[in-house]
Amino acid sequence: MTTLHHSTFGQGKPIVLVHGWAMHSGIWAEFAEQLAQHYQVTCIDLPGHGYSEKCDAFTLETISQALVDSVPDEASCWLGWSLGATVVLDIARRFPNRVNSLILLAGNPLFIKTDEWNGMKWSVLEEFAKQLTENCQATLLRFLSLQVKNLPDYKTVLKTLKLALAQCKSPDEETLLGGLAILKHADLRMVLADIKVPVCFILGAHDTLVPMAVGENLLQLNSAIKLNIIDKAGHVPFLSHQQDVLTIISDFMDDQ
Repeated sequence: MTTLHHSTFGQGKPIVLVHGWAMHSGIWAEFAEQLAQHYQVTCIDLPGHGYSEKCDAFTLETISQALVDSVPDEASCWLGWSLGATVVLDIARRFPNRVNSLILLAGNPLFIKTDEWNGMKWSVLEEFAKQLTENCQATLLRFLSLQVKNLPDYKTVLKTLKLALAQCKSPDEETLLGGLAILKHADLRMVLADIKVPVCFILGAHDTLVPMAVGENLLQLNSAIKLNIIDKAGHVPFLSHQQDVLTIISDFMDDQ
């Protein structure tokens, strides 16, 4: 069993926060503290990230199993950001009794753009994978810059991201490439189409990684999805537009 680092604080309905690619649970920081004023919040490091042990293979199956094994055996709201959104969708598929609602923050059930689905170009993720093997740190910094591109206060948000990244040793190359492989190949659209629990999507209008246009795709897939688009936000709305995200989550949770 892979031991994952996690912390739980606050009281109320349980929410588990799952971070994105190359990051760790420290990225939630003040956002998690604000959320914990009303809910029981668990922040957890993915395998091989932050202070968590590395798993044998960084696949959705092993990640999902490790996460549900590490938190209390109860139905919770799972909030996933970016790659974390893909992970919590997979948890909903494999362990439906552990999920009573989903909040998908700057996530996409199919990250790659196709003729009928909005997403990232395959070539961009391929280039990331190539650059990781050449200069891992420079590639991570480029990824952080993409997340805040076009934001009015991008320098401030980028500084926060860089400080968070520096708190822990970066995941090794194998783990990072495994995460990119998930983003390139995972297709969880049918999970969303058939899901029985409430789902809330929060997208940024200026997100360069998960385009706002995917919102139309999502509603065509499942009209019951609660879709929220934050104007002028990018890929990290919980940092750049914290109060907006907190209000959306509060409204969604109050309806459960």
